[in-house]
Amino acid sequence: MKRFLCLAAASLLLVSCGTLNTARLMQGAAYATQALMLPETDVIAYVQQYITSLDAKSTVLPESNAYTKRLRNLTSKLTQVGDIQLNYKVYQDKEVNAFACADGSVRVYTGIMDVMNDEQLLSVIAHEIGHVALKHTYNQMRNSMLTSAAFEGLAATSDKVAVLTDSQLGAIGQTMINNHFSKKQESQADEFSYEFLVASKRNPWVMVEAFEKLQQVSGGASVAGPVSSLFSTHPDTATRIKTISALCERDGFKRP
Repeated sequence: MKRFLCLAAASLLLVSCGTLNTARLMQGAAYATQALMLPETDVIAYVQQYITSLDAKSTVLPESNAYTKRLRNLTSKLTQVGDIQLNYKVYQDKEVNAFACADGSVRVYTGIMDVMNDEQLLSVIAHEIGHVALKHTYNQMRNSMLTSAAFEGLAATSDKVAVLTDSQLGAIGQTMINNHFSKKQESQADEFSYEFLVASKRNPWVMVEAFEKLQQVSGGASVAGPVSSLFSTHPDTATRIKTISALCERDGFKRP
C-alpha cells in the first residue's frame, strides 16, 4: 500500500509538469518514501520552523497588550491537548482569522477578536485546536511532504532535522492556505469544540452565534474579503448552523 502511494504521488507530480520520465518517476517515489519515513517529531519540528518564521514576519502583540491579556484569560483552561502543549500569540492584523498548527501553536488575529465576544471567540479557537487534537493538521503537513518537490531529500541521510530554506518555508505556508480539510474533518472539529464548551459549562449556542457573526462580517455567503481564509476551509456555514443548533436542542440548551 505504501509503495502504491509513493508511486502515485510521484506520478501526479510528473503528469502536472506534462512529462513522464521513468528516472524522474523513481526519484519522485524515493522522495515520497523518505517523507513516509519521517517520524512525527520531525514533521512537528519542521512546522515549528515555519511558525517561528511567520511570527518573525508578523506583528506579534506583547504580553502587556490588552488583546494578549484577553486571549490569555480566555484560554487559561485550554493549554494542552493530549501530549501537545498549546502556545498562543496574537497577530495585529485586520483579517478575521485564527489558526492552529500541528505543533500546538495557536495564532489569533485582532480582526476576529474585534468582531466576536469572548464566548464566540473561544468556540472558534476550540474548533481550530480540534484539528490539532484529531491529528488533522499533522496529517495535512505529512501528506504535503509526500507530494511537494520542495521537501525533496529531507530524510535522505541525516538523523537531524534540516534547516528549511525560504522556499520550503513558503511551501508550508501554501499548504496551510491551499490544503482544505475534508467536510468530515471539519465536522469532527466542530464536535470537538461543542464538547469542550459543554464540558466547560458553557452554552454551545455560542458556536451558532460565531458562525452567524462570520456570515455577517463576510457579507453573507461570499467568502471574499478578510474572512476568506477562515471560511474557505469549512463546510457550508448554513449546514454547520443547522447541525450545531440541532445538537443544542437535543441536549436541552436554550439559546440566549
